[in-house]
Amino acid sequence: MTSIDTITIEVADVAAARHFYTAAFGLGDDLLRLRASDAPTTGFRGFTLSLIVSQPANVDALVDAALDAGATTLKAPKKSMWGYGGVVQAPDGTIWKAATPKKKDTGPATKEFEDVVLLLGVADVSASKKFYVGQGLTVGKSFASTYVEFARGSGAVQLGLYKRRGLAKDAGVSPDGTGSHRIAVGGTSGPFTDPDGFAWETSSLAARS
Repeated sequence: MTSIDTITIEVADVAAARHFYTAAFGLGDDLLRLRASDAPTTGFRGFTLSLIVSQPANVDALVDAALDAGATTLKAPKKSMWGYGGVVQAPDGTIWKAATPKKKDTGPATKEFEDVVLLLGVADVSASKKFYVGQGLTVGKSFASTYVEFARGSGAVQLGLYKRRGLAKDAGVSPDGTGSHRIAVGGTSGPFTDPDGFAWETSSLAARS
């Protein structure tokens, strides 16, 4: 089954981005890789990355650390029907969400997270779902033509598909954007490019297996 081992974010300044991601989220290149790029990009890049945590205090800890490291607030952390979460934008432009389905704290705040979720904003959820099933991904949950969540498999990152406009609304930004997505997905299959222009590369972990 196809799974995601790594995410590569393309940035203008690799050293500055590495400093941010280490300070904000403690992410290293075992999961998040950085690559220099000056490819033109404007507005919403069509994806978000989420850190799923065990309690609201951890959401606050991650958001605060990101802001201290230079991120900007898109949505301040708050309760909702589904839990608690907040959204920030990294200095390189990548949108990150910290979230939990829990509404009460059960321990001291930490920056630990349990899951990483990549959400792609797509033009046609049904068509993209069919494409990814053809690439070897297994559907975990599917809600008509609005949202699809794929099984993680052995990978480090879970993939979901969302209507582009809906994903932008969830992130607190305009859906308008042009140019490069500035992201490459490292998986156990590939390389290929999906119907919305998101590029997949064969990860180095898969190449060594």
